[in-house]
Parts: sequence; structure tokens; C-alpha cells
Amino acid sequence: MTANKIMEVALRHFARNGYDGASLADISAEVGIKKPSIYNHFNGKDDMFLTVFKDAGDRETLFIQDYLEKSSSHSLENKLYSFLSAYRNRYEQEDDTKFFLRIAFFPPAHLEKEVVDYSNLHLDRTNSVLETVFKAAADSGQLHPEVSIDRASTAFTAVLDGLFVEMIYGDLERFQKRLDASWFVFWRGIQNNT
Repeated sequence: MTANKIMEVALRHFARNGYDGASLADISAEVGIKKPSIYNHFNGKDDMFLTVFKDAGDRETLFIQDYLEKSSSHSLENKLYSFLSAYRNRYEQEDDTKFFLRIAFFPPAHLEKEVVDYSNLHLDRTNSVLETVFKAAADSGQLHPEVSIDRASTAFTAVLDGLFVEMIYGDLERFQKRLDASWFVFWRGIQNNT
């Protein structure tokens, strides 16, 4: 129970204040324990930070899997476009999504390797989920026959990455403009018009 509570509070502190601005003293005070008690659960701030980051990433993977699974009966176009829109809403509403994306793009310098390694694992997991979606689309004739499953999932991930940047830096209007433009080109390229 305490480790989970520490992680929940630490997520809020890291999401609001970044690695440098979050303090173990503030986290432990909010949890209601003494600072040395944190070391019963984590080896230190780096260990806590990476644990919280990976936990947030695992929840992002579950969101992707669940969303695409629940929309499996929708057309490929509707499923993918609505997924991109839903991610914007998730970013605005979920601390762990904000935290995960910001840290994946801008890790603390001394933890860069660990963050990049885990971020690449997360991308591989995302790509695997997307390959399943595009395989089903290819099998049902929705995917252009000249577009491979790997190419479609990789291109979609690139669209998603571009939108992540707009989520972090832009506003809703800029996000929508980028979504509409990238979606138009992406969809024209992968859809089966026959």
C-alpha cells in the first residue's frame, strides 16, 4: 500500500515540478511518512523516478491496447482517427500521460539512457498492437495492397509522434490543424480505393 501511495504522490510531483523540482521531503510529507521511510521502498530519487516513469508507460500501453480493442468493430479510418483524437483528451486529463510524454521527449540528462531504452520498448509494444490492427485491415481489404503492415504501423506511429510534440508545445487549434493535415495525407496513402 505505501509503495503505491508513494508512487501516486511522486507522479503528481514529478509531473508538476519535473525531476529537479520534485523533492523526496515533499513527497514523503504528502504521503504521511518520514523521508527515510521512502528508502524502504525505493533506492533513492532516481529509482523512484524511473519506477514511476515505467509505471506510467505501462498504463499508456494498456490505454492503447484497450482503446484499439474496444473499437475493433469500427472501420479502420474511424478507429485510427478517433484514437488520435482520444489521445489529445487523455493528455489533457491524465497526469501520467503528460508526465510520460514529457519525460520520454526530455529526460533528465543523467537518466537519459534508461528513459530512452524504456521509451523504445514502449514504442515496440505500441507498434506490435498497431501491426495487429493493420493486419486485420489488410485481411479485410481496407489497407492498400502496396502498403505493408510494417510500413502502415510505422507511418502511423510517426503521425502519433508528431501529434505528441504538438500536445506538449502547442494548443488545441495547432493540434487540430496538424491532425487534419497529417491524417489527410496518411489516410490517402494507406487506404484501399479499389
